[in-house]
Amino acid sequence: MKITCVIRYEIDPFQRDAFQKYAENWGRIIPRCGGHLVGYFLPYEGTNYVGWGLIAFESLAAYENYKAKLRADPEARENFAMAQSKRFILREERNFVEVVEGTFERGVVTR
Repeated sequence: MKITCVIRYEIDPFQRDAFQKYAENWGRIIPRCGGHLVGYFLPYEGTNYVGWGLIAFESLAAYENYKAKLRADPEARENFAMAQSKRFILREERNFVEVVEGTFERGVVTR
């Protein structure tokens, strides 16, 4: 994968379970629509109102194709509607990043 969309969510910390369900739903939807789901992440320790979603693509063109499929997908529309009705996402921002060669998925070196 050449680029990754990093989505930062500010969530209502009292609706963590609703955000978890929202993220779990994407686990089925995103791959079906052409995205490579790296994962969704809930706050664990420290800040209790920031979650993350990472989705990888071969190119920005692949991302645009994915967005079109997402808009047409009934389950995706339902998931967006659920988030809007429950209002657990307070803010969302997206950034696109690329990996620095030689740094991604490096294991622990033992001697």
